This record gives sequence, C-alpha cells and structure tokens, in this order.
Amino acid sequence: MNLFARLTERESAGRPIRIGLIGAGKFGTMFLTQVRRTTGMQLVGLADLDVARARSKLMSAGWDAAQFSAGSLGDALKARTTFVTDDADALVGCPDIDVIVEATGDPKTGIHFALKAIECGKHIVMVNVEADALAGPLLARKARAAGVIYSLAWGDQPALICEQVDWARACGFKVISAGKGTRYHPTYHRSNPDTVWDILDKYLKIDDRQSINPKMFNSFIDGTKSGIEMTAVCNATGLVPQTNGLGFPPASRFELADVCKPAAEGGALEMAGVTEVVSSVDREERDVAHHLAMGTFVVFEGESDYARRCFREYHLMPDRSGRYAALYRPTHMIGLELGISVASVALRGEPTGAPTGFHSDVVATAKRDLKAGEMLDGEGGFCVWGKQAPAQSSLDAGHLPLGLAHQVRLRSDVAEGAMLRWSDVDYDPNDLAVRVRREMEAAFGRRNAAAEAS
Repeated sequence: MNLFARLTERESAGRPIRIGLIGAGKFGTMFLTQVRRTTGMQLVGLADLDVARARSKLMSAGWDAAQFSAGSLGDALKARTTFVTDDADALVGCPDIDVIVEATGDPKTGIHFALKAIECGKHIVMVNVEADALAGPLLARKARAAGVIYSLAWGDQPALICEQVDWARACGFKVISAGKGTRYHPTYHRSNPDTVWDILDKYLKIDDRQSINPKMFNSFIDGTKSGIEMTAVCNATGLVPQTNGLGFPPASRFELADVCKPAAEGGALEMAGVTEVVSSVDREERDVAHHLAMGTFVVFEGESDYARRCFREYHLMPDRSGRYAALYRPTHMIGLELGISVASVALRGEPTGAPTGFHSDVVATAKRDLKAGEMLDGEGGFCVWGKQAPAQSSLDAGHLPLGLAHQVRLRSDVAEGAMLRWSDVDYDPNDLAVRVRREMEAAFGRRNAAAEAS
C-alpha cells in the first residue's frame, strides 16, 4: 500500500523510474496519458514502427510537443523529456532505462524484445500477453536467472485475476475457479474481420470504423483473447484449463458462485481449480442482466460452517448452498493502471503476476474447412481461433500454438473445429519464436516435471 510514498521518495531524490515503452497502440496510449502525471516516473523513450503515429498518440494523450522534442535518448534523460524512435532495439539497449514495457501485441516481436531486455539487465512488463501465452514460462525463468523481473501487466485482466487468486489463497481460502467476463456465443468462433461488424454493431456504437483494427477486435469476439488470457492466468497461478477448454457459460455477477463451481456441485465446471470465462449473452444471444463483460472474478470455498455464515453476514455472493462465494471486480482500465506494474517491479522487486509453470496452452483451431496451400493469418483473422487446452495434452498431440499460426502455409486440409498440429504447416525451425517455443516445450514438458518441482 506504499507504492506512491516510495515513488515520491524517488522523485525527491531525483531518481525517477526510467521507462522505455515499445508500442503506441491502445494499451500504450492509455499508459502515456498517465505516466506523464505519475510522480517518480520518467518515460525516457517511446518506440513505434510509425514515428508519426507515435507522436500523434502522445498529443492525443495530453502531451505537449515540447515534452517529446528531445534529439536523442541522452538529451531526453537530461531534460526529462521523451525520445520518440522507430529503433526499439536501441531503446532496450539504453543503459539508463530501468523498465521496458512491451506493448506491441505481436508474439514474435514480444519474444525478441523480452529476450533483449533480459540480456540488457532490464525489468520487463509484458503487456504482450500473446507472447506470454506462447513462451512466457521460459521467458520468466530466463529473467529470474538473470536477476531481473518479468511481469504481467496490471490493468489487463490476467494480472488482476492473479491478484484475486493470490488474495483468496493468502486469506486461507481454497480457489475453486477464477476468470473474467466477455461477450460470447458459440457462433462467434467463425467470426472474421469482415463479419465482426455484424456482432459489434449489436452492442457498440462505432461511428468511425477506421478508428479501430477489426482483426484485433475480432480476437476478443471469436474467443481467442479469452483463451490467451486464461492461459496466462493458469501459467502464473497453477490453476489448470478444463479438458475441453473454456465453456463460456452465461452468468450474471450474482450467479458466479453457482455457475463457476464443479458440475458435481450443481455448477458448470469440470472440476475445481480451473479458469473459466462467463458470457454476457445467453445461447439465444439475449443480454444477461448484471453481466460481468469487462470484469474479473474469483470463486472460493468456505471450508467451515462459521466461514460460510460470515459469507452471508458480510454480504458476499454465495451460491445457493452457501459453501462457495465469489468476489468480483466490475471492470478493468488496462493502460491507465499499468503504472502499478512498473512501480512494483522497480520498487518492490515483485511482478504483478508472472508464469511459474507451463499448465495451459492456446491452440490454433480451424474456423472453417481449411485447404492445403492456404496461408494462415493468425490471431483474429479468417482462418483460426485460439482454444485453451491443457499444456501436456497439447504437447502430446503436437498441437500448433496459436502464436505461430501466422504467415505459415498449410501442408494438409484441416476440418472446421479441428485443432491444428505442427505437422499441418510449413514452419521455419530457425525462426526465433519457434526456437524459443521448442526450448520451452523441452524445459517444461512432463519428462522435466520432477526437475521443475525441485
């Protein structure tokens, strides 16, 4: 509870946390609007492939041109302004930067910059949950070995869920499930960047369609982002996926404890200790009242009659039996809250969530019948969506991680709904992301379970 006090001490001592941000997308821009106002922080550099766009994003986030007009990184450090560049490698290599925030959203790019940050002795806040789902356990292990911190990004739902799980366990509760809300219907798995508007127009009023990236938005609609985010949660908390992945049961915030408990107890889950995502629409696509579409939750067990009585007395949201209760956060503010991660890693030496094992994977799954020779277009595209799966079953079946299902050509036909395998595509074994992923599989597979436990 003392982060701001410690930030104030750093400001008074003339030693602000020095930050390098890679990526000026939505998440990055939301961070920009707050970091300029945060005592004890200095954004030394912003790297984006489109420098003009990056400068425009700074202006839209409330920055004056004089605040990012420095001629070099050195000038920015002295003047406490921000250097804007398209050379992210140089930004990561700057010896005066303490923390790198990776916010590109591209898994291969994220792996590259995470490895470089670790090599350069920088803490890294991994907004890029796509990269974390692909190889986060190995990246976090490499960071620990190098004496730096690899952290999930506070404000994004995975880190918030990890905090709720940690809260429940630190209070002595058994965690039954944890997850988030979203808008889901089974037909959405077929959604693509052209048809996504048919869904978005039902609940969002977007007058300027040029203002958003339909491929990115489609990743949230078709179920992919949920699989990615729950994989990050599993790998950071030790919760596990259900055998068939996420079920997306409809539920209001008042029904969480009834729905997100094991089926044997009258709920919708395969077992206790799993992740789940609840839908804000039912299977007839009718809105669920009091839904949790932007929120997060944890369901936990009261293992004594006294604890269960307290659930009622203190107005928690117990299930009908009174045995389970839920705690929820109604929304999340992504980049507006990201400074918590930056402060935590730099001042406390603690991540706001980080992978500790390889429990969950995200598998590329065919949206339609795919034909040999087609080029896959990755997350949110026309060909595949990302399905959460237990990591070991994914490894045993040789399934293709979603993060590597981009710009690779199919070698064989794949039926709609089938999970792709490495053998279905022509991939480059020398690609950095492929090599890192293969290294992680070797390090965290079942044959290494005993070594990992020790």
